[in-house]
Amino acid sequence: MSAFLRSRRIGDQIHKDLADLISRELKDPRLGMITVTAVEVTNDYSHAKIYVSSLQGNEVLARSLEALQDAAGFLRNQLGKRLSIRTLPALHFVADVSLDRAIALTTLIDEAVASDDQHPKS
Repeated sequence: MSAFLRSRRIGDQIHKDLADLISRELKDPRLGMITVTAVEVTNDYSHAKIYVSSLQGNEVLARSLEALQDAAGFLRNQLGKRLSIRTLPALHFVADVSLDRAIALTTLIDEAVASDDQHPKS
């Protein structure tokens, strides 16, 4: 199995386990309603970048990221109990802004279509 496929498979398992751990084990009041959207693991398994999004806005997302970073050691420890890999990656939580970009692009497209509809066709 190639290193890429293995790191992707490990990333998928980390994604699943982290989503479960965050919803069931973390009781930090700073955590809002968040979603783990993706996990990227380096080929040497030393680092995992966890993308997180929230529909509650950027302020809630910022507080949630801070809470997650503070709980990274606990989460890593819990992952170690669930995963059977030699090197457990360091967890790095980052905001997933792809949803914001999609909303902005949709708004631009809607505005362009509305503007086009207002002009008579020749």
